[in-house]
Amino acid sequence: MEKMYMDQMSDPAFKDLSFDDRLSLMIDGEWLRRQNSRLHRLMTNAQFKMSQACVEDLLYYDDRKLDKAFITKLSTCNFVGENQNVIIKGASGNGKSYLACALGVSACRNNYSVRYVRLPELLDELAVARLNGTFQKTMKIYRKIKLLILDEWLLVSLDEMQARDLLEIVESRHMTSSTIFCSQFDTAGWYEQIGESTLADAIIDRIIHSSHNILVDGKISMRERLGLHS
Repeated sequence: MEKMYMDQMSDPAFKDLSFDDRLSLMIDGEWLRRQNSRLHRLMTNAQFKMSQACVEDLLYYDDRKLDKAFITKLSTCNFVGENQNVIIKGASGNGKSYLACALGVSACRNNYSVRYVRLPELLDELAVARLNGTFQKTMKIYRKIKLLILDEWLLVSLDEMQARDLLEIVESRHMTSSTIFCSQFDTAGWYEQIGESTLADAIIDRIIHSSHNILVDGKISMRERLGLHS
């Protein structure tokens, strides 16, 4: 605000404005600066795979079978406020990651904390945390994230320890935060990927009953793959 004041003092265009008008301009400018700073911080912390992804740039070709009204509704991020999940299903290259990142960017715009991570990387992080005694600290970090985006969800089969760690993540966030799952498999195929039936039941039960489902068909455009705006 000090800088804005000095700018006003050096610009003759402001001399005819009243004190209240000039003060109002400084307050508005500071509010906008803080909002932009917060958005930048949220976007940086999210570690998006495609930081330029946005719902406004999605392409709704017929072969993609995307429901524009439904996705527009999701982009308001009411599902985040209501601690609901989103499951995005589709073959490799269909644009699941782009759509997930676009919804994540919308969440940042709505002042929610977001984190994008590939499931294999998350499982590796948790395994290392167990070894160095920081597992609970790491879990606390993921518990606080309002919207977690898990890409490559169950792309490969899990061993029992990985399944237990995954249950810890899902359980800690159940009904308190939201997660976007990007998967090449229908939920029926998740059981085989998780392996141990009891753990599979526990994990899937905490996900599917509070989730919105999106099927992405067709191939993603090159602009979306690169995260470019129209």
